[in-house]
Amino acid sequence: MASRHMFTSESVTEGHPDKICDQVSDAVLDAIFEKDPKSRVAIECLTTTGMMIVAGEVTTDCYVDIPKVVRNTLKDIGYTNPEFGLDCNDCGVLTAIHEQSRNIAVGVDEGGNHEQGAGDQGMMFGYACDETPQLMPLPIMLAHGLTKKLSEVRKKGVLRWVRPDGKSQVTVEYEDDVPKRVDAVVIAVHHSPEVNQAQIKSEIMEHVVKPICGKWMDEKTRLFVNETGIFVVGGPEADTGVTGRKIIVDTYGGMGRHGGGAFSGKDPSKVDRSGAYMARYVAKNIVAGGLAKRCEVQISYSIGVAKPVSVYVNTFGTGKIADEKIAALAEAQFGLKPKEIIDTLNLLRPIYRKTAAYGHFGREEPEFTWEKTDKAAVLKKEAGI
Repeated sequence: MASRHMFTSESVTEGHPDKICDQVSDAVLDAIFEKDPKSRVAIECLTTTGMMIVAGEVTTDCYVDIPKVVRNTLKDIGYTNPEFGLDCNDCGVLTAIHEQSRNIAVGVDEGGNHEQGAGDQGMMFGYACDETPQLMPLPIMLAHGLTKKLSEVRKKGVLRWVRPDGKSQVTVEYEDDVPKRVDAVVIAVHHSPEVNQAQIKSEIMEHVVKPICGKWMDEKTRLFVNETGIFVVGGPEADTGVTGRKIIVDTYGGMGRHGGGAFSGKDPSKVDRSGAYMARYVAKNIVAGGLAKRCEVQISYSIGVAKPVSVYVNTFGTGKIADEKIAALAEAQFGLKPKEIIDTLNLLRPIYRKTAAYGHFGREEPEFTWEKTDKAAVLKKEAGI
């Protein structure tokens, strides 16, 4: 008898308060990297009604007009109206930034006989599976598709009543670990006061849900749209936002584990970010090479030490060869020290604002170097399959 289960993932729009903060954090990082790519950056943001607070540690030789970066980012997202609770033109912007601790820098920076060490201790996970062309889980890809579509219909004026904030959630039914159908779709869409619930549900189904989930839906698929009946007050006016509070949205939608470290606002010396990117790169190439149908890679580090403390591969019983042999191949074929990761993935570039909404993985834009599958053929050959 076939084994069946449901799995649910969620996403948020670029106008969600937490995602505003992620994007501002990465926009500041990019602005600094444009002038000084050797900078050390760790920026956190908080937003509430009419206010953005930017704090953290930066060591750099350049100057960046942070309030200008904040306002430009808010404008790009769509916070251009005081009615939204946050307006790019007149919101307050507070900054509290100081230099990175010298106690950390002495272990992280390269120099003399010391190679660049990890910027912190911790464990990072990467995941890949053969459910989608992007080698990502289907639920999170559909959830991201819905939130991107919400922003698209807003920015193109297709649905003029849509405001920047919003969320999606998709439940996929699996049979023997293979996705078969979408069982439920949940949408929360920030809207202007003049539309009613019936119009919202009808137009969201037509212009957002069907284009993304249509081929996976059937007569039993359930749709939930703004189930409280109204979502006029949204964005930071309704919910305080903080950098790094959507780490599951950023990664695999809960399919696969997470080490706990956020990405946005951190330069790639912080292995929370670069290590997770490399773990995805390794896992994706293992699946792309046909070594497994599903793969999770864990890499762990000690602060100030270059070589990983451990490397672990789990193929959930789908591997063509033993998991420990795949792990050995991964260590042989991929440079996992921080400097090797940065060089391999070309991470000292202002590419990060784009990562801060709609997921860091499963993206096909050229900036997302950790999505390449250029190691798949050599892994397949070395595995003898």
